[in-house]
Amino acid sequence: MDIRRRNNVTVSGRPDGPVVVLAHGFGCDQNMWRLVAPSLAESYRVVLFDYVGSGRADLSAWDESRYSSLDGYAADALEVCEELGLRDVTFVGHSVSAMVGVLAAAKAPERISRLVMVAPSPRYIDDVDYRGGFSAEDIDELLESLESNYLGWSAAMAPVIMSNADRPALGEELTASFCATDPDMARVFARTTFLSDSRQDLKTVTVPTLVLECRQDVIAPREVGAYVHAAIPGSRLVTLEATGHCPQLSAPEATAEAVIDFIGAAR
Repeated sequence: MDIRRRNNVTVSGRPDGPVVVLAHGFGCDQNMWRLVAPSLAESYRVVLFDYVGSGRADLSAWDESRYSSLDGYAADALEVCEELGLRDVTFVGHSVSAMVGVLAAAKAPERISRLVMVAPSPRYIDDVDYRGGFSAEDIDELLESLESNYLGWSAAMAPVIMSNADRPALGEELTASFCATDPDMARVFARTTFLSDSRQDLKTVTVPTLVLECRQDVIAPREVGAYVHAAIPGSRLVTLEATGHCPQLSAPEATAEAVIDFIGAAR
């Protein structure tokens, strides 16, 4: 299989530079990184890709059983790294991709040497002594709404997820990204995302890690960032002066600066 075509892989920046892989979250694609990638490309080799079922990835490669688990998305990421012969990678994962990065690093530590977790959440549902931000009933309602009327759900939820009501274009962009995703594939990815519990996987992280959170985020509240930081010994927690769940769009300069500072300190 042509992995580059399957995952719509694009490469920019310094051909001989340290490698940064940027991985998107649910309902998104690599275009979500377009405001951050140019700053990184000045010093690094930047690799972007789309998970199968998202963006311009090859939809004929879709396998529901594979993508009903975060392991399937980790396999995509690692196969991209293998295809390009990448080692010593800094994996920057947004939202659910932060946990995908954790799984990928555990499976192939020779390829992934550093993790940047942007607005991560190992579990979205509240539990005993854990606040994920949603009750089980909240998630059931969210998934029911998504599965019954995906386009309507996208139009209603994207502005909430993005926040920044004073910049409606950001919410409109996320809505368009959600709506461009195949509804049946989106339903699978949504269930995989919002029903996941990756808290135990955090214990496997041994590489330098940056936890990057926003000051206000309805999807991944700050209690979650604190939890992830505490669960990964030696990790660094940075709180951006940004609102919403997508700082790579709402605060791209600060996001890029935090990533660059972390890589420089970790190398």
